Amino acid sequence: MEESKRGESVVVDEEKWVYDSSLDHKGRVPLRATTGVWKASLFIIAIEFSERLSYFGIATSLIIYLTRVIHQDLKTAARSCNYWTGFTTMMPLLGGFLADAYLGRFSTVLASCIFYFMGLILLMMSRLVPSLKPCDAGICHEPRKIHEVAFFLAIYLISIGTGGHKPSLESFGADQFDDDHPEERRKKMSFFNWWNFGLCCGLLLGVTVVVYVQDHVGWAAADIILTASMAASIVIFIVGRPVYRYRKPTGSPFAPMLQVLVAAVSKRNLPYPSSPAQLYEVPKSQSQGRLLCHTNKLKFLDKAAILEDNQNSADEKQQNPWRLAAVTRVEETKLILNIIPIWLASLPFGVCVAQTSTFFIKQAMNLNREMANGFLILPASVYALAAIGMIISVIMYDKLLVPVLRKATGNERGIKILQRIGIGMAFSVVTMIVAALVERKRLSLVEKGSISMSVFWLTPQFFIIGFGDGFTIVGLQEYFYDQVPDSMRSLGIAFYLSVIGVANFLSSLLITAVDRVTDKGGKSWFGKDLNSSRLDKFYWLLAVIAAVNLFVYVLLARQYSYKNVQGRATVADCYEGESGDGVGSMA
Repeated sequence: MEESKRGESVVVDEEKWVYDSSLDHKGRVPLRATTGVWKASLFIIAIEFSERLSYFGIATSLIIYLTRVIHQDLKTAARSCNYWTGFTTMMPLLGGFLADAYLGRFSTVLASCIFYFMGLILLMMSRLVPSLKPCDAGICHEPRKIHEVAFFLAIYLISIGTGGHKPSLESFGADQFDDDHPEERRKKMSFFNWWNFGLCCGLLLGVTVVVYVQDHVGWAAADIILTASMAASIVIFIVGRPVYRYRKPTGSPFAPMLQVLVAAVSKRNLPYPSSPAQLYEVPKSQSQGRLLCHTNKLKFLDKAAILEDNQNSADEKQQNPWRLAAVTRVEETKLILNIIPIWLASLPFGVCVAQTSTFFIKQAMNLNREMANGFLILPASVYALAAIGMIISVIMYDKLLVPVLRKATGNERGIKILQRIGIGMAFSVVTMIVAALVERKRLSLVEKGSISMSVFWLTPQFFIIGFGDGFTIVGLQEYFYDQVPDSMRSLGIAFYLSVIGVANFLSSLLITAVDRVTDKGGKSWFGKDLNSSRLDKFYWLLAVIAAVNLFVYVLLARQYSYKNVQGRATVADCYEGESGDGVGSMA
Protein backbone atom coordinates (compact mmCIF):
# COMPACT_ATOMS: atom_id res chain seq x y z
CA MET A 1 0.00 0.00 0.00
CA GLU A 2 2.80 2.37 0.97
CA GLU A 3 4.73 1.45 -2.19
CA SER A 4 1.64 2.23 -4.28
CA LYS A 5 1.28 5.66 -2.67
CA ARG A 6 4.97 6.32 -3.07
CA GLY A 7 4.74 5.41 -6.79
CA GLU A 8 1.76 7.73 -7.27
CA SER A 9 3.62 10.59 -5.57
CA VAL A 10 6.61 10.08 -7.89
CA VAL A 11 4.32 10.25 -10.95
CA VAL A 12 2.65 13.43 -9.65
CA ASP A 13 6.06 14.92 -8.90
CA GLU A 14 7.31 14.17 -12.42
CA GLU A 15 4.18 15.73 -13.89
CA LYS A 16 4.88 18.92 -11.95
CA TRP A 17 8.65 19.14 -12.40
CA VAL A 18 11.02 18.32 -15.28
CA TYR A 19 13.75 15.86 -14.28
CA ASP A 20 15.80 15.64 -17.50
CA SER A 21 18.87 17.60 -16.34
CA SER A 22 17.22 20.86 -17.44
CA LEU A 23 17.28 24.05 -15.36
CA ASP A 24 15.13 27.16 -15.43
CA HIS A 25 16.57 30.67 -15.84
CA LYS A 26 17.30 30.81 -12.10
CA GLY A 27 19.20 27.50 -12.09
CA ARG A 28 16.39 25.47 -10.48
CA VAL A 29 14.52 22.33 -11.60
CA PRO A 30 12.01 23.64 -14.19
CA LEU A 31 8.28 23.70 -13.49
CA ARG A 32 6.62 21.77 -16.34
CA ALA A 33 3.54 24.00 -16.56
CA THR A 34 5.39 27.29 -17.00
CA THR A 35 8.51 26.35 -18.98
CA GLY A 36 9.44 24.65 -22.20
CA VAL A 37 7.29 22.94 -24.86
CA TRP A 38 5.54 25.19 -27.41
CA LYS A 39 5.39 28.26 -25.16
CA ALA A 40 9.20 28.40 -25.32
CA SER A 41 9.89 26.87 -28.71
CA LEU A 42 7.58 29.31 -30.53
CA PHE A 43 9.90 32.14 -29.41
CA ILE A 44 12.80 30.17 -30.84
CA ILE A 45 11.02 29.36 -34.14
CA ALA A 46 10.22 33.08 -34.51
CA ILE A 47 13.94 33.90 -34.21
CA GLU A 48 14.81 31.25 -36.79
CA PHE A 49 12.24 32.85 -39.11
CA SER A 50 14.05 36.20 -38.79
CA GLU A 51 17.52 34.70 -39.27
CA ARG A 52 16.48 32.74 -42.36
CA LEU A 53 14.88 35.89 -43.78
CA SER A 54 18.29 37.55 -43.58
CA TYR A 55 20.31 34.56 -44.73
CA PHE A 56 18.26 33.74 -47.83
CA GLY A 57 17.83 37.41 -48.66
CA ILE A 58 21.61 37.43 -49.06
CA ALA A 59 22.31 33.87 -50.25
CA THR A 60 19.85 33.59 -53.14
CA SER A 61 20.89 36.90 -54.72
CA LEU A 62 24.62 36.43 -54.01
CA ILE A 63 25.47 34.95 -57.42
CA ILE A 64 23.55 37.80 -59.08
CA TYR A 65 25.46 40.42 -57.07
CA LEU A 66 28.80 38.76 -57.80
CA THR A 67 28.16 38.67 -61.55
CA ARG A 68 26.42 42.05 -61.93
CA VAL A 69 28.27 44.26 -59.43
CA ILE A 70 31.56 42.47 -58.64
CA HIS A 71 31.72 41.30 -62.30
CA GLN A 72 32.89 37.74 -61.67
CA ASP A 73 32.37 35.22 -64.47
CA LEU A 74 29.91 32.33 -64.03
CA LYS A 75 32.47 29.75 -62.84
CA THR A 76 34.14 32.12 -60.37
CA ALA A 77 30.81 33.38 -59.02
CA ALA A 78 29.50 29.82 -58.56
CA ARG A 79 32.68 28.84 -56.72
CA SER A 80 32.53 32.00 -54.56
CA CYS A 81 28.93 31.14 -53.60
CA ASN A 82 29.83 27.55 -52.81
CA TYR A 83 32.86 28.57 -50.73
CA TRP A 84 30.77 31.04 -48.72
CA THR A 85 27.92 28.57 -48.25
CA GLY A 86 30.41 25.85 -47.38
CA PHE A 87 32.18 28.02 -44.81
CA THR A 88 28.82 29.14 -43.38
CA THR A 89 27.66 25.58 -42.90
CA MET A 90 31.02 24.35 -41.54
CA MET A 91 31.31 27.04 -38.86
CA PRO A 92 28.52 25.38 -36.80
CA LEU A 93 30.98 22.60 -35.94
CA LEU A 94 32.94 25.15 -33.89
CA GLY A 95 29.80 26.89 -32.62
CA GLY A 96 28.17 23.61 -31.62
CA PHE A 97 31.30 22.45 -29.79
CA LEU A 98 31.55 25.71 -27.80
CA ALA A 99 27.83 25.58 -26.95
CA ASP A 100 27.93 21.98 -25.69
CA ALA A 101 31.28 22.15 -23.93
CA TYR A 102 31.68 25.62 -22.45
CA LEU A 103 29.21 28.42 -23.20
CA GLY A 104 25.79 26.77 -23.13
CA ARG A 105 23.25 27.09 -25.92
CA PHE A 106 21.51 30.27 -24.79
CA SER A 107 24.77 32.23 -24.42
CA THR A 108 26.10 30.91 -27.75
CA VAL A 109 22.95 32.00 -29.61
CA LEU A 110 23.08 35.46 -28.04
CA ALA A 111 26.79 35.95 -28.87
CA SER A 112 26.35 34.68 -32.44
CA CYS A 113 23.40 37.04 -33.00
CA ILE A 114 25.70 39.95 -32.14
CA PHE A 115 28.26 38.78 -34.75
CA TYR A 116 25.44 38.38 -37.26
CA PHE A 117 24.19 41.90 -36.45
CA MET A 118 27.71 43.34 -36.91
CA GLY A 119 27.97 41.65 -40.32
CA LEU A 120 24.64 43.10 -41.45
CA ILE A 121 25.66 46.59 -40.32
CA LEU A 122 28.95 46.33 -42.28
CA LEU A 123 27.07 45.03 -45.32
CA MET A 124 24.70 47.99 -45.09
CA MET A 125 27.66 50.39 -44.76
CA SER A 126 29.36 48.89 -47.84
CA ARG A 127 26.39 50.06 -49.88
CA LEU A 128 25.64 53.37 -48.11
CA VAL A 129 28.96 54.93 -47.08
CA PRO A 130 30.33 56.79 -50.17
CA SER A 131 33.93 55.60 -49.69
CA LEU A 132 32.80 51.96 -49.39
CA LYS A 133 30.29 51.92 -52.26
CA PRO A 134 31.16 49.89 -55.41
CA CYS A 135 31.61 53.11 -57.37
CA ASP A 136 30.18 56.60 -57.72
CA ALA A 137 28.27 55.86 -60.93
CA GLY A 138 24.91 54.06 -61.08
CA ILE A 139 26.36 51.13 -63.05
CA CYS A 140 29.81 49.86 -62.05
CA HIS A 141 32.11 48.52 -64.74
CA GLU A 142 34.72 47.69 -62.11
CA PRO A 143 34.02 47.96 -58.37
CA ARG A 144 36.43 49.50 -55.87
CA LYS A 145 38.68 47.00 -54.09
CA ILE A 146 37.67 48.51 -50.75
CA HIS A 147 34.06 47.61 -51.52
CA GLU A 148 34.99 44.00 -52.30
CA VAL A 149 36.95 43.78 -49.02
CA ALA A 150 34.08 45.27 -46.98
CA PHE A 151 31.48 43.13 -48.78
CA PHE A 152 33.29 39.82 -48.26
CA LEU A 153 34.24 40.72 -44.69
CA ALA A 154 30.55 41.43 -43.98
CA ILE A 155 29.20 38.19 -45.41
CA TYR A 156 31.89 36.14 -43.63
CA LEU A 157 31.03 37.88 -40.34
CA ILE A 158 27.47 36.69 -41.02
CA SER A 159 28.94 33.20 -41.54
CA ILE A 160 30.57 33.34 -38.10
CA GLY A 161 27.25 34.45 -36.60
CA THR A 162 25.44 31.61 -38.34
CA GLY A 163 28.08 29.22 -36.98
CA GLY A 164 26.88 29.71 -33.43
CA HIS A 165 23.26 30.51 -34.23
CA LYS A 166 22.22 27.49 -36.28
CA PRO A 167 23.36 24.50 -34.18
CA SER A 168 22.67 26.11 -30.81
CA LEU A 169 19.25 27.58 -31.59
CA GLU A 170 17.77 24.43 -33.12
CA SER A 171 19.09 22.15 -30.36
CA PHE A 172 17.98 24.74 -27.77
CA GLY A 173 14.49 24.57 -29.27
CA ALA A 174 14.43 20.77 -29.12
CA ASP A 175 15.70 20.92 -25.52
CA GLN A 176 12.36 22.48 -24.53
CA PHE A 177 10.75 19.01 -24.75
CA ASP A 178 11.28 16.24 -22.19
CA ASP A 179 12.24 12.96 -23.92
CA ASP A 180 11.00 10.91 -20.97
CA HIS A 181 7.51 12.47 -20.90
CA PRO A 182 5.22 10.71 -23.45
CA GLU A 183 3.18 13.77 -24.41
CA GLU A 184 6.19 16.08 -24.70
CA ARG A 185 8.12 13.43 -26.66
CA ARG A 186 5.36 13.26 -29.30
CA LYS A 187 5.30 17.05 -29.52
CA LYS A 188 9.05 17.03 -29.99
CA MET A 189 8.65 14.81 -33.05
CA SER A 190 6.55 17.61 -34.57
CA PHE A 191 9.00 20.31 -33.48
CA PHE A 192 11.46 19.68 -36.31
CA ASN A 193 8.61 19.80 -38.85
CA TRP A 194 7.31 23.15 -37.55
CA TRP A 195 10.85 24.45 -37.13
CA ASN A 196 11.31 23.95 -40.86
CA PHE A 197 7.88 25.46 -41.54
CA GLY A 198 9.05 28.67 -39.82
CA LEU A 199 12.37 28.43 -41.66
CA CYS A 200 10.60 28.15 -45.03
CA CYS A 201 8.32 31.10 -44.27
CA GLY A 202 11.41 33.21 -43.59
CA LEU A 203 12.97 31.85 -46.77
CA LEU A 204 9.84 32.76 -48.77
CA LEU A 205 9.89 36.36 -47.63
CA GLY A 206 13.65 36.50 -48.14
CA VAL A 207 13.51 35.41 -51.77
CA THR A 208 10.42 37.43 -52.64
CA VAL A 209 10.00 40.65 -50.60
CA VAL A 210 13.70 41.20 -49.77
CA VAL A 211 14.86 40.30 -53.29
CA TYR A 212 12.17 42.56 -54.76
CA VAL A 213 13.44 45.46 -52.61
CA GLN A 214 17.03 44.70 -53.73
CA ASP A 215 16.04 44.89 -57.38
CA HIS A 216 13.49 47.73 -57.37
CA VAL A 217 14.55 49.96 -54.45
CA GLY A 218 18.20 49.15 -53.85
CA TRP A 219 20.57 46.78 -52.10
CA ALA A 220 21.01 49.20 -49.21
CA ALA A 221 17.25 49.41 -48.54
CA ALA A 222 17.11 45.61 -48.30
CA ASP A 223 20.07 45.64 -45.90
CA ILE A 224 18.24 48.09 -43.62
CA ILE A 225 15.25 45.70 -43.48
CA LEU A 226 17.48 42.72 -42.66
CA THR A 227 19.43 44.63 -39.99
CA ALA A 228 16.21 45.79 -38.32
CA SER A 229 14.84 42.24 -38.44
CA MET A 230 17.95 40.85 -36.72
CA ALA A 231 17.78 43.56 -34.03
CA ALA A 232 14.14 42.62 -33.37
CA SER A 233 15.02 38.91 -33.16
CA ILE A 234 17.64 39.60 -30.48
CA VAL A 235 15.02 41.42 -28.42
CA ILE A 236 12.51 38.56 -28.91
CA PHE A 237 15.09 36.00 -27.82
CA ILE A 238 15.87 37.86 -24.59
CA VAL A 239 12.16 38.41 -23.82
CA GLY A 240 11.56 34.64 -23.86
CA ARG A 241 14.30 33.98 -21.28
CA PRO A 242 11.98 33.19 -18.29
CA VAL A 243 10.16 30.34 -20.10
CA TYR A 244 13.18 28.53 -21.54
CA ARG A 245 14.70 25.31 -20.20
CA TYR A 246 18.50 25.33 -20.09
CA ARG A 247 21.22 22.67 -20.14
CA LYS A 248 24.55 23.16 -18.41
CA PRO A 249 27.63 22.80 -20.64
CA THR A 250 29.37 19.52 -19.81
CA GLY A 251 32.93 20.13 -20.97
CA SER A 252 34.56 18.70 -24.07
CA PRO A 253 32.54 15.72 -25.36
CA PHE A 254 35.59 14.35 -27.15
CA ALA A 255 37.66 13.61 -24.04
CA PRO A 256 35.37 10.74 -22.87
CA MET A 257 35.45 9.26 -26.38
CA LEU A 258 39.25 9.34 -26.40
CA GLN A 259 39.27 7.72 -22.95
CA VAL A 260 37.10 4.87 -24.27
CA LEU A 261 39.44 4.28 -27.21
CA VAL A 262 42.55 4.34 -24.99
CA ALA A 263 40.97 2.01 -22.41
CA ALA A 264 39.80 -0.43 -25.11
CA VAL A 265 43.27 -0.57 -26.70
CA SER A 266 45.04 -0.96 -23.35
CA LYS A 267 42.78 -3.91 -22.42
CA ARG A 268 42.65 -5.46 -25.91
CA ASN A 269 44.05 -8.79 -24.65
CA LEU A 270 41.44 -9.28 -21.92
CA PRO A 271 38.71 -11.88 -22.63
CA TYR A 272 35.10 -10.73 -23.00
CA PRO A 273 32.89 -11.44 -19.97
CA SER A 274 30.29 -14.17 -20.31
CA SER A 275 27.47 -11.59 -20.01
CA PRO A 276 27.20 -7.84 -20.86
CA ALA A 277 25.74 -7.39 -17.34
CA GLN A 278 29.29 -7.92 -16.01
CA LEU A 279 30.52 -4.77 -17.76
CA TYR A 280 31.01 -1.66 -15.65
CA GLU A 281 28.19 0.91 -15.52
CA VAL A 282 27.46 3.94 -13.33
CA PRO A 283 24.44 3.34 -11.06
CA LYS A 284 21.30 5.19 -12.17
CA SER A 285 21.13 6.95 -8.81
CA GLN A 286 24.57 8.51 -9.45
CA SER A 287 24.08 9.31 -13.14
CA GLN A 288 23.55 12.93 -14.19
CA GLY A 289 22.00 11.97 -17.52
CA ARG A 290 20.31 9.13 -19.35
CA LEU A 291 22.02 5.73 -19.45
CA LEU A 292 22.37 3.77 -22.69
CA CYS A 293 21.83 0.05 -23.13
CA HIS A 294 24.60 -2.20 -24.31
CA THR A 295 24.67 -3.11 -28.04
CA ASN A 296 26.65 -5.77 -29.89
CA LYS A 297 27.96 -3.42 -32.61
CA LEU A 298 31.69 -2.42 -32.53
CA LYS A 299 32.21 -5.01 -29.81
CA PHE A 300 35.92 -4.27 -29.49
CA LEU A 301 35.08 -1.03 -27.66
CA ASP A 302 33.32 -3.06 -24.94
CA LYS A 303 36.75 -3.95 -23.59
CA ALA A 304 36.95 -0.41 -22.19
CA ALA A 305 34.15 -1.39 -19.74
CA ILE A 306 35.70 -4.68 -18.55
CA LEU A 307 36.57 -4.66 -14.86
CA GLU A 308 40.11 -5.85 -14.17
CA ASP A 309 41.06 -7.92 -11.12
CA ASN A 310 42.20 -4.84 -9.19
CA GLN A 311 39.09 -2.79 -10.02
CA ASN A 312 35.86 -2.61 -8.03
CA SER A 313 32.71 -1.24 -9.60
CA ALA A 314 31.67 0.22 -6.24
CA ASP A 315 34.77 2.42 -6.01
CA GLU A 316 33.65 4.80 -8.74
CA LYS A 317 35.68 7.77 -7.47
CA GLN A 318 38.88 5.72 -7.59
CA GLN A 319 38.40 4.59 -11.19
CA ASN A 320 40.87 5.88 -13.77
CA PRO A 321 38.77 6.97 -16.80
CA TRP A 322 41.69 6.12 -19.10
CA ARG A 323 41.57 2.48 -17.86
CA LEU A 324 37.85 1.93 -17.26
CA ALA A 325 34.81 3.44 -19.02
CA ALA A 326 31.14 2.96 -18.22
CA VAL A 327 28.92 1.15 -20.74
CA THR A 328 27.10 4.42 -21.48
CA ARG A 329 30.42 6.10 -22.42
CA VAL A 330 31.26 3.15 -24.65
CA GLU A 331 27.85 3.29 -26.32
CA GLU A 332 28.18 7.06 -26.85
CA THR A 333 31.44 6.44 -28.68
CA LYS A 334 29.71 3.79 -30.80
CA LEU A 335 26.98 6.31 -31.67
CA ILE A 336 29.50 8.78 -33.09
CA LEU A 337 31.28 6.07 -35.09
CA ASN A 338 27.93 4.79 -36.39
CA ILE A 339 26.86 8.16 -37.79
CA ILE A 340 30.02 8.59 -39.92
CA PRO A 341 28.82 6.31 -42.80
CA ILE A 342 25.40 8.01 -42.80
CA TRP A 343 27.09 11.43 -42.87
CA LEU A 344 29.21 10.42 -45.86
CA ALA A 345 26.22 8.93 -47.68
CA SER A 346 24.33 12.22 -47.25
CA LEU A 347 26.95 14.28 -49.14
CA PRO A 348 25.75 13.58 -52.72
CA PHE A 349 22.29 14.79 -51.70
CA GLY A 350 23.90 17.99 -50.42
CA VAL A 351 25.73 18.43 -53.75
CA CYS A 352 22.36 18.28 -55.56
CA VAL A 353 20.88 20.85 -53.15
CA ALA A 354 23.88 23.15 -53.77
CA GLN A 355 22.76 23.64 -57.37
CA THR A 356 19.50 25.33 -56.33
CA SER A 357 21.18 28.53 -55.13
CA THR A 358 23.72 28.73 -57.96
CA PHE A 359 23.01 27.21 -61.37
CA PHE A 360 19.23 26.97 -60.90
CA ILE A 361 19.11 30.72 -60.12
CA LYS A 362 21.40 31.49 -63.07
CA GLN A 363 19.06 29.48 -65.34
CA ALA A 364 16.18 31.66 -64.18
CA MET A 365 18.09 34.77 -65.29
CA ASN A 366 18.23 33.42 -68.85
CA LEU A 367 14.53 32.60 -69.20
CA ASN A 368 11.47 34.71 -69.94
CA ARG A 369 10.37 36.01 -66.54
CA GLU A 370 7.62 38.33 -67.73
CA MET A 371 4.08 37.79 -66.44
CA ALA A 372 0.79 39.58 -67.06
CA ASN A 373 0.81 43.40 -67.18
CA GLY A 374 4.57 43.45 -67.70
CA PHE A 375 5.42 42.22 -64.18
CA LEU A 376 8.92 40.69 -64.13
CA ILE A 377 9.71 37.78 -61.80
CA LEU A 378 13.09 38.21 -60.13
CA PRO A 379 15.53 35.31 -60.68
CA ALA A 380 16.17 34.73 -56.97
CA SER A 381 12.41 34.73 -56.26
CA VAL A 382 12.06 31.50 -58.24
CA TYR A 383 13.72 29.85 -55.21
CA ALA A 384 10.39 30.38 -53.46
CA LEU A 385 9.10 27.36 -55.36
CA ALA A 386 11.50 25.13 -53.39
CA ALA A 387 10.27 26.67 -50.13
CA ILE A 388 6.64 26.07 -51.15
CA GLY A 389 7.48 22.45 -51.96
CA MET A 390 9.09 21.99 -48.56
CA ILE A 391 6.19 23.63 -46.69
CA ILE A 392 3.69 21.34 -48.45
CA SER A 393 5.89 18.32 -47.76
CA VAL A 394 6.30 19.11 -44.05
CA ILE A 395 2.57 19.77 -43.50
CA MET A 396 1.54 16.63 -45.40
CA TYR A 397 4.05 14.53 -43.49
CA ASP A 398 3.16 15.86 -40.03
CA LYS A 399 -0.62 16.09 -40.40
CA LEU A 400 -1.47 13.31 -42.88
CA LEU A 401 1.28 10.71 -43.22
CA VAL A 402 2.48 10.39 -39.61
CA PRO A 403 -0.97 9.60 -38.08
CA VAL A 404 -1.62 6.98 -40.77
CA LEU A 405 1.87 5.48 -40.59
CA ARG A 406 1.77 5.30 -36.78
CA LYS A 407 -1.25 3.01 -37.00
CA ALA A 408 0.20 0.99 -39.87
CA THR A 409 3.73 0.45 -38.50
CA GLY A 410 3.29 0.86 -34.75
CA ASN A 411 6.29 3.18 -34.83
CA GLU A 412 5.84 6.37 -32.79
CA ARG A 413 7.47 8.41 -35.56
CA GLY A 414 5.45 6.80 -38.35
CA ILE A 415 8.54 5.62 -40.22
CA LYS A 416 12.14 5.41 -39.09
CA ILE A 417 14.32 8.50 -39.46
CA LEU A 418 16.65 6.91 -42.01
CA GLN A 419 13.69 5.82 -44.14
CA ARG A 420 12.47 9.42 -44.21
CA ILE A 421 15.94 10.61 -45.28
CA GLY A 422 16.12 7.99 -48.04
CA ILE A 423 12.78 9.08 -49.53
CA GLY A 424 14.12 12.63 -49.91
CA MET A 425 17.30 11.31 -51.53
CA ALA A 426 15.18 9.59 -54.18
CA PHE A 427 13.53 12.96 -54.92
CA SER A 428 16.99 14.52 -55.44
CA VAL A 429 17.72 11.97 -58.19
CA VAL A 430 14.44 12.87 -59.90
CA THR A 431 15.27 16.58 -59.54
CA MET A 432 18.57 16.25 -61.39
CA ILE A 433 16.95 14.24 -64.19
CA VAL A 434 14.20 16.85 -64.62
CA ALA A 435 16.75 19.71 -64.45
CA ALA A 436 18.83 18.04 -67.18
CA LEU A 437 15.80 17.64 -69.47
CA VAL A 438 14.68 21.26 -68.94
CA GLU A 439 18.16 22.64 -69.61
CA ARG A 440 18.47 20.54 -72.75
CA LYS A 441 15.13 21.98 -73.91
CA ARG A 442 16.36 25.54 -73.19
CA LEU A 443 19.60 25.01 -75.09
CA SER A 444 17.74 23.59 -78.09
CA LEU A 445 15.61 26.77 -78.23
CA VAL A 446 18.73 28.93 -77.95
CA GLU A 447 20.27 27.07 -80.89
CA LYS A 448 17.15 27.96 -82.90
CA GLY A 449 17.49 31.62 -81.90
CA SER A 450 14.48 31.64 -79.55
CA ILE A 451 14.51 33.10 -76.00
CA SER A 452 10.78 32.76 -75.34
CA MET A 453 11.03 29.81 -72.91
CA SER A 454 9.14 30.66 -69.73
CA VAL A 455 10.82 30.63 -66.32
CA PHE A 456 7.99 28.39 -65.13
CA TRP A 457 9.74 25.50 -66.88
CA LEU A 458 11.95 25.51 -63.78
CA THR A 459 8.95 24.91 -61.50
CA PRO A 460 9.27 21.08 -61.45
CA GLN A 461 12.96 20.98 -60.47
CA PHE A 462 12.57 23.61 -57.72
CA PHE A 463 9.37 22.07 -56.38
CA ILE A 464 10.67 18.47 -56.40
CA ILE A 465 13.92 19.34 -54.60
CA GLY A 466 11.90 21.37 -52.07
CA PHE A 467 9.47 18.49 -51.54
CA GLY A 468 12.42 16.13 -51.07
CA ASP A 469 13.98 18.55 -48.57
CA GLY A 470 10.87 18.11 -46.41
CA PHE A 471 11.94 14.48 -46.02
CA THR A 472 15.75 14.55 -46.08
CA ILE A 473 16.61 17.95 -44.57
CA VAL A 474 14.13 17.56 -41.70
CA GLY A 475 15.12 13.92 -41.30
CA LEU A 476 18.83 14.79 -41.11
CA GLN A 477 18.14 17.44 -38.46
CA GLU A 478 16.18 14.95 -36.38
CA TYR A 479 18.70 12.16 -36.95
CA PHE A 480 21.79 14.12 -35.94
CA TYR A 481 20.05 15.65 -32.92
CA ASP A 482 18.60 12.33 -31.73
CA GLN A 483 21.37 9.85 -32.49
CA VAL A 484 24.33 11.66 -30.90
CA PRO A 485 25.04 11.53 -27.14
CA ASP A 486 22.78 13.85 -25.13
CA SER A 487 25.78 16.03 -24.25
CA MET A 488 26.55 16.66 -27.95
CA ARG A 489 23.23 17.80 -29.35
CA SER A 490 24.41 21.21 -30.59
CA LEU A 491 27.27 19.40 -32.29
CA GLY A 492 24.70 16.97 -33.67
CA ILE A 493 22.92 19.82 -35.47
CA ALA A 494 26.34 21.05 -36.59
CA PHE A 495 27.03 17.61 -38.11
CA TYR A 496 23.82 17.98 -40.14
CA LEU A 497 24.84 21.47 -41.28
CA SER A 498 28.31 20.23 -42.15
CA VAL A 499 26.70 17.85 -44.65
CA ILE A 500 25.48 20.89 -46.59
CA GLY A 501 28.77 22.73 -46.02
CA VAL A 502 31.08 19.94 -47.19
CA ALA A 503 28.68 19.25 -50.08
CA ASN A 504 29.09 22.86 -51.26
CA PHE A 505 32.88 22.48 -51.20
CA LEU A 506 32.53 19.17 -53.06
CA SER A 507 30.27 20.87 -55.60
CA SER A 508 32.98 23.50 -56.23
CA LEU A 509 35.65 20.80 -56.56
CA LEU A 510 33.42 18.81 -58.90
CA ILE A 511 32.83 21.88 -61.07
CA THR A 512 36.59 22.50 -61.24
CA ALA A 513 37.35 18.85 -62.04
CA VAL A 514 34.62 18.56 -64.70
CA ASP A 515 35.71 21.90 -66.21
CA ARG A 516 39.31 20.71 -66.60
CA VAL A 517 38.43 17.24 -67.90
CA THR A 518 35.86 18.46 -70.44
CA ASP A 519 38.10 21.35 -71.52
CA LYS A 520 40.83 18.87 -72.38
CA GLY A 521 38.22 16.88 -74.28
CA GLY A 522 37.51 19.80 -76.60
CA LYS A 523 34.92 22.05 -74.98
CA SER A 524 34.26 22.72 -71.30
CA TRP A 525 30.78 22.13 -69.90
CA PHE A 526 31.14 25.52 -68.15
CA GLY A 527 31.51 28.39 -70.58
CA LYS A 528 31.66 32.14 -70.08
CA ASP A 529 27.87 32.24 -69.82
CA LEU A 530 25.00 29.77 -69.56
CA ASN A 531 24.31 29.56 -73.31
CA SER A 532 27.88 28.42 -74.01
CA SER A 533 27.74 25.86 -71.20
CA ARG A 534 26.36 22.31 -71.01
CA LEU A 535 24.70 22.25 -67.61
CA ASP A 536 22.39 19.49 -68.81
CA LYS A 537 25.33 17.06 -68.96
CA PHE A 538 26.48 18.19 -65.49
CA TYR A 539 22.98 17.52 -64.14
CA TRP A 540 22.99 14.03 -65.68
CA LEU A 541 26.33 13.36 -63.97
CA LEU A 542 24.84 14.43 -60.62
CA ALA A 543 21.78 12.23 -61.21
CA VAL A 544 24.01 9.17 -61.74
CA ILE A 545 26.12 9.96 -58.65
CA ALA A 546 22.98 10.47 -56.51
CA ALA A 547 21.38 7.24 -57.78
CA VAL A 548 24.47 5.12 -57.03
CA ASN A 549 24.76 6.75 -53.62
CA LEU A 550 21.09 6.03 -52.86
CA PHE A 551 21.74 2.32 -53.40
CA VAL A 552 24.70 2.43 -50.97
CA TYR A 553 22.66 4.44 -48.46
CA VAL A 554 19.85 1.86 -48.45
CA LEU A 555 22.35 -0.87 -47.58
CA LEU A 556 23.75 1.23 -44.71
CA ALA A 557 20.30 2.13 -43.38
CA ARG A 558 19.17 -1.51 -43.32
CA GLN A 559 22.10 -2.43 -41.04
CA TYR A 560 21.88 0.59 -38.75
CA SER A 561 21.17 0.20 -35.01
CA TYR A 562 19.40 3.13 -33.38
CA LYS A 563 20.20 4.71 -30.04
CA ASN A 564 19.01 2.48 -27.20
CA VAL A 565 18.11 4.45 -24.05
CA GLN A 566 17.33 2.92 -20.66
CA GLY A 567 14.07 3.94 -19.03
CA ARG A 568 13.73 5.35 -15.54
CA ALA A 569 12.73 2.06 -13.95
CA THR A 570 15.13 0.48 -11.48
CA VAL A 571 14.81 -2.92 -13.12
CA ALA A 572 16.70 -4.01 -16.21
CA ASP A 573 14.85 -2.32 -19.04
CA CYS A 574 17.04 -2.75 -22.08
CA TYR A 575 15.76 -4.72 -25.00
CA GLU A 576 17.13 -6.50 -28.01
CA GLY A 577 16.65 -5.32 -31.56
CA GLU A 578 15.81 -2.06 -33.22
CA SER A 579 13.60 0.55 -31.63
CA GLY A 580 11.41 3.31 -32.84
CA ASP A 581 14.44 5.42 -33.67
CA GLY A 582 16.14 6.37 -30.52
CA VAL A 583 13.41 6.31 -27.92
CA GLY A 584 14.96 3.22 -26.39
CA SER A 585 12.85 1.37 -23.93
CA MET A 586 10.09 3.93 -24.36
CA ALA A 587 9.10 2.32 -27.65
